[in-house]
Amino acid sequence: MDFFSAFSVSLQAIAESSGFSAFTGGNLIMIIVGLVLLYLAFAKDFEPLLLSPIAFGCILANIPLTGFYDEMGVMSAIGFGIKYEIFPPLIFLGVGAMTDFGPLIARPSSLLMGAAAQFGVFIALLGAMVLGFTAQQAGAIGIIGGADGPTSIYLASKMAPELLGAIAVAAYTYMALVPLIQPPVMKFFTSKKEREVVMEQAREVTKFERIAFPIVSTIFISLLLPSIAALLGMLMLGNLFRESGVTDRLSDTAQNSLINTVTIFLALGTGLTMSAESFLVKETLEIIFLGLVAFIFGTAAGVWLGKIMCRATGWKINPLIGSAGVSAVPMAARVSQIVGIKAKPGNYLLMHAMGPNVAGVIGTAVAAGTMLAMLM
Repeated sequence: MDFFSAFSVSLQAIAESSGFSAFTGGNLIMIIVGLVLLYLAFAKDFEPLLLSPIAFGCILANIPLTGFYDEMGVMSAIGFGIKYEIFPPLIFLGVGAMTDFGPLIARPSSLLMGAAAQFGVFIALLGAMVLGFTAQQAGAIGIIGGADGPTSIYLASKMAPELLGAIAVAAYTYMALVPLIQPPVMKFFTSKKEREVVMEQAREVTKFERIAFPIVSTIFISLLLPSIAALLGMLMLGNLFRESGVTDRLSDTAQNSLINTVTIFLALGTGLTMSAESFLVKETLEIIFLGLVAFIFGTAAGVWLGKIMCRATGWKINPLIGSAGVSAVPMAARVSQIVGIKAKPGNYLLMHAMGPNVAGVIGTAVAAGTMLAMLM
């Protein structure tokens, strides 16, 4: 074989092994989706810590012939961390270490708003069943309404692994878009007078209460719903690290290096599920639509219960904090603060909104456990 013939064969081999040889229009569409998500993360600051690795994972997932899941390597290991429910409990450990349950303990009525915000979960469940999804798939889709990415992944991996990618992407996308989705709903369902309500400072919470709360909650809820013991237990263990006063190093690791590392892997792994073959199907669009419906109904239900509590307490509760009952911590609480301060400058609702917000984390986990108990 002469030089030119050998060179031609080599070029042909390179062309056949190149990703361009298997590149499709669907891959192009999904890469554009990834680029749009990167734009939203970097240019518009829409939760860049979550959205940027998801977006880049989406781009990587649509480069053909990478062999990510055909042989052992870091990408397949990340996939295992999602598939076998390793990452969600570790995320909850970090969330617990960063969470102050004080506002919830000081105002236990916040639990009601956190529970009300789960209404959207069951609306989406019913909608999914009407569209023809199985009961297990509908339950996994419904949990998107809790705006809790780790719980959505945890439930989907158990009940509907075939829908894991679409559910995870919808959950994390809506978490990132909280500042866009919630304010119009909050303003639509409240009057200016309601948005201007100034709340009194909550009572001081003792250290004993702060330590007893995660222990008692873990024992009671885990006995009631054993299927969520991993999620809830890690959440409360992280909180114990924070509140004990003698485990500062563990608390610092959980809320910084550990959660940052796991967030990268979890978000990147979520993006890697966004291949054109699995994502550009009718079911994905239905899941994204149902997730939005669930999120809107959850926000509205939290606000409506806030309105009821506002009247029942003689205008001492600002209904805006009810919207924080979805468990996007602390984004939803920040949105309550932003909408409140626009209605009345100087009206700081953040700490008041953290009560329903952390109640929403617990509420979404309980909703997930309920679905596992009822539908599995």
